[in-house]
Amino acid sequence: MIRVLVVDDHKVVRQGLRFLLEQEADIEVVGECADGAEAIDAVRELVPNVVLLDLLMPGVDGIEALRKMKIISPTTQVVILTSHQGDDKVFDAIKSGAISYLLKTSGVNAVVDSVHAAARGEGMLDPAVAGKVLEEMRHKGRHPMDQLSPRELEVLAALARGRSNKEIARDLSIGEETVKTHVSNILSKLHLADRTQAAIYGLQQRLVPLDEALET
Repeated sequence: MIRVLVVDDHKVVRQGLRFLLEQEADIEVVGECADGAEAIDAVRELVPNVVLLDLLMPGVDGIEALRKMKIISPTTQVVILTSHQGDDKVFDAIKSGAISYLLKTSGVNAVVDSVHAAARGEGMLDPAVAGKVLEEMRHKGRHPMDQLSPRELEVLAALARGRSNKEIARDLSIGEETVKTHVSNILSKLHLADRTQAAIYGLQQRLVPLDEALET
């Protein structure tokens, strides 16, 4: 039997999932939980094969609960079943150990299939989030600077030369507000804290010869 724990803060959803899953001869719902804290305790006590886990819950949310579940019971597979498809939650859940990520609009068959697949150690992704995951994987294989536009590369080189926003605006014939926007995008895409780090990064990437930067 596949022993399943259902975790969702809506009672109707939990009851619906229980009814759905218990139509399967090889699935047993061993418990229901209304929040992440309850779920952590239940995993410790019941050690289910699969957890169907919502993300947006009061108190301990799904991501935090997931991380603790995987520490308590590494063999328990966690299937995310949520209405949230934002990039932040998708990647956080997968990085934290979820084997599958489904939306509540996925349909009855998808939920049942995901439980069977999880019990075999196989994952499933809702089509609505699968594209995001593939795109993230593609980005991981690219150099960080590939994310920058040609104009952002020009601004980064100017930062490496020690130019101020006013000077960059003058040299590139654009407005200062536009420069600020480009700088903000550069910091976000390269995961840098400030323009000083950006300038150092630009030098490391040899956008500007070091001797030229030292002269400015």
